[in-house]
Amino acid sequence: MPKKVDHAQRRVLIAEALLRLASTGGLEAVSLRDVAAEAGISMGAVQHYFATKEEMLAHAMDYAVQRAGERIEARLAENPEQVTTRDVLRALMLEMLATTDDSRREFLVSIAFFQRAVAAPELAAHYREFWPRLEKWITEELREAQTAGELTEEVDPAREAELIVLLPDALSQGLLLGHRTEQDAAATIDYHLDQLFD
Repeated sequence: MPKKVDHAQRRVLIAEALLRLASTGGLEAVSLRDVAAEAGISMGAVQHYFATKEEMLAHAMDYAVQRAGERIEARLAENPEQVTTRDVLRALMLEMLATTDDSRREFLVSIAFFQRAVAAPELAAHYREFWPRLEKWITEELREAQTAGELTEEVDPAREAELIVLLPDALSQGLLLGHRTEQDAAATIDYHLDQLFD
């Protein structure tokens, strides 16, 4: 009787293998063969799901974003009755910081993905789809907070959404290079949010 394959689990296995490899050696050094070896499956099995390296990279980035989203939801679920817009944005920004094994790996892969996307139109299109969607969601959250009186009328929700996305990336560079601590980075995020929601 043929062995039953869990296709969703197999795709997760491939994504996690790619993330591990790319976070240490960058994407240029990662081939379908490397990912297959890291995942402990055949190259043919990888090619069954992904015809090209770019397809595999896009899937791995989607998987990383989904996983980060789940961690953010877990943070917010700790105190569900007291969640404010500020709490949601703080959870998002803290999760984007390269402070844990998962978030460090995902941050390093996002840098490698960006470098490859500069010269790969299909990956650049994927990148252009995700970031504007995130900024739009944050913008809508801020507009709702503004309507509720949590923000002043002078705040530009779209510009603030850009800053909220960019700040954790900038802080993560310092975290990885060792000239900023996790506490420093969190304090900077709190400072920015305090100014925004004051």
